[in-house]
Amino acid sequence: MSIFSDILHDVASLLLPRVCPICGAELNDRHSTVCTMCELTAPLTEMWNDVENPLTQCFWGLLPVCRASAFLWYVEGSPWRRAIHRFKYSGAWSVAYSLGRWYGRYLRQSGLYDDIDIVVPVPLHWWRQLRRGYNQSEYLARGIAEELGVKVDVRSVKRCRYNRSQTSRHKSERWENVEEIFKVKRPEALEGKHLLLVDDVFTSGATIMSLGKTILAASPTVRLSVAVLASSRKSLHQEQ
Repeated sequence: MSIFSDILHDVASLLLPRVCPICGAELNDRHSTVCTMCELTAPLTEMWNDVENPLTQCFWGLLPVCRASAFLWYVEGSPWRRAIHRFKYSGAWSVAYSLGRWYGRYLRQSGLYDDIDIVVPVPLHWWRQLRRGYNQSEYLARGIAEELGVKVDVRSVKRCRYNRSQTSRHKSERWENVEEIFKVKRPEALEGKHLLLVDDVFTSGATIMSLGKTILAASPTVRLSVAVLASSRKSLHQEQ
């Protein structure tokens, strides 16, 4: 079976070469997420090794979290930012999954996320997901969960109200925009579990904090941790 798989991979590589989602260089290793140069120069935060990192501190006094980390620094104009926009708005869901797997390997190696029971992506409203075709946070979550060896739960929590994008909103408006937008459908499935909430980009933190508070209100015995793919240094500075 492995020989057959190798042959199929070689044929596919000739017809549709895999390229680095960051710089466009051809990928020779089937298991690589990005090319060697982009991997070496990736703006990694290293937060997953630090219990009291800047992202964790953003939640202090607002939401009780056990762990929190961002994988990449979100830098204006960088190819990494463009790659995130491609999987968020342009259908490149496989990039989200691959980056999730890469992130998940670091989370697993750190040892700080060994007690995670379930990974929960931030839900999209059904209308937005219908228009986009997928939830990018779900593919990130599936990649992370694959590396942590746990399940993804996309059924227990739903987004019950359609809210406009947070991107162009003032900080105070972002909090108002996410009030009561989530609902826990299956609280019994979450009781007593350690949940890892996953989102793509951390800006004000309003969305993921709203999600966490909704879950805790419905299932008070859960423990929460957070993993976001990217955050800007400016966002973390503003929240402290």
